[in-house]
Amino acid sequence: MSTLEIKDLHVSVEDKEILRGIDLTVRSDEMHALMGPNGNGKSTLLAAIMGNPKYTVTQGSITLDGKDVLAMPVDERSRAGLFLGMQYPSEIPGVTNSDFLRTAINARRETPISLFSFIKGMDHAISELHMKPDLAHRFLNVGFSGGEKKRNEIVQMLLLKPELAMLDEIDSGLDVDALRIVADAILNAQKEDHMGVVVVSHYARFLDYLKPTHAHILVDGRIVVSGGPDLIHRVDHEGYDWIEKEYHVQARKEEKPKPVLLESCGAKKVE
Repeated sequence: MSTLEIKDLHVSVEDKEILRGIDLTVRSDEMHALMGPNGNGKSTLLAAIMGNPKYTVTQGSITLDGKDVLAMPVDERSRAGLFLGMQYPSEIPGVTNSDFLRTAINARRETPISLFSFIKGMDHAISELHMKPDLAHRFLNVGFSGGEKKRNEIVQMLLLKPELAMLDEIDSGLDVDALRIVADAILNAQKEDHMGVVVVSHYARFLDYLKPTHAHILVDGRIVVSGGPDLIHRVDHEGYDWIEKEYHVQARKEEKPKPVLLESCGAKKVE
């Protein structure tokens, strides 16, 4: 039984406070849905847990089975059993999926995994995610569609077998059939490996497939209300306005980049 415990977590980006006191406990076999308007701190929370250097923890604690996560570098957090399925997976030319994954697995083992066991496990994961058989030999995420990148994140999760999997909008970019495939793979892995799971999603259909045991609504850097599946369904039908009214919070508006005018792109500066 593993336990991730977050207490009074405050996180800033470039001196701007994003998280303003998060308390959250996730145990093995639990599935936590993290919801809320865009730009209010959901991805920031997962990135801070995993140790992204862009995010500065200014107050609070994160522990995994009593060990201080904040004192660990990113690679040590992974070896301790944390996994982040990213919203925007990176493309890495020149590094094949098989090389990347075998290296990652061996970094968490005292003795290297045998080639036979690795191939067997990867073939099983590829089949479960309904991906192309040549996945192992393709460069990591290079030339992948958005849906392929997300399914490849789950392939990594299946092979690494973390204690706690954090999935940041892993459902975006997936079609209806792929939603079911990915959800089934997550549920099967959780049952087999007794993972704790935190999933960020805006889609009730995907969360219905996953059947979360807990649901949390994050607004303006705080978890303002927690509950079960009924909370997910209410948000799906009513949005977040009722939360702002009942809990006296104001959601941050997501900052949109300023538009670039086409006529300015090729304009020649006149002296």
